[in-house]
Amino acid sequence: MSTLRPYHHGDLRAALLDAALELLEEDETFSLRAVARRAGVSPNAPYRHYADKEALLAALATYGFAQLADRLEAAAELTDMAEQYVAFALAHPGLFRLMYGRPTANAASARTAEILASRLAAPALQIGAWAMVHGLAVLLLDGKLTCPDPAQLVRTTVAAALTPAAPPGNRLDT
Repeated sequence: MSTLRPYHHGDLRAALLDAALELLEEDETFSLRAVARRAGVSPNAPYRHYADKEALLAALATYGFAQLADRLEAAAELTDMAEQYVAFALAHPGLFRLMYGRPTANAASARTAEILASRLAAPALQIGAWAMVHGLAVLLLDGKLTCPDPAQLVRTTVAAALTPAAPPGNRLDT
């Protein structure tokens, strides 16, 4: 008589996403087999929900953009949004790099752009603000900037960028 029990995992999709996220954040070798092993399921179990590795990575990117958008939406001011963006990148470097390292044309990534657009009307200012904050996040992640207080760095950088420069004739340092 066999002691094997029928397959049952509860919420396999969520378990696979959690396992994939752990592997990504730990910078471990990422494969469907590794995800299955981490989730404690058979090597074929991921195929019940994801056609292939790319489908799982796309689901992770969508999850990441949804999490980031929630944080941005909850921010009271533009400076708070910038801090949340950088904090998210530093807390989830693997996920952040995945999100921005692949083409994503889905509602989750569009939502982050919509939130920024709701706070800054001018498209050029939206692009500039995003580029600045994204650049800060990447520079911090890559170790090109070292800073004991990344939130303070973001606040001072955003404040300096959004403060209009004095006209040349009104400069105090001349």
